[in-house]
Amino acid sequence: MDLAQFVGFLIFLSIFTLGFWLMIFVISFVIPYWLVGNFIENRQLKKEAKLAEKE
Repeated sequence: MDLAQFVGFLIFLSIFTLGFWLMIFVISFVIPYWLVGNFIENRQLKKEAKLAEKE
């Protein structure tokens, strides 16, 4: 394996590793943040609907 192939392999490995860690970040932080925000928003909408129903 010459130097050009080795450098190409290192570049591929770096890009693949960055993609892997980005996927892990999205799964572990962004999706739970979205789910909690959705839950809170739905709870507020239900509370507003209940108050509008009483009036």
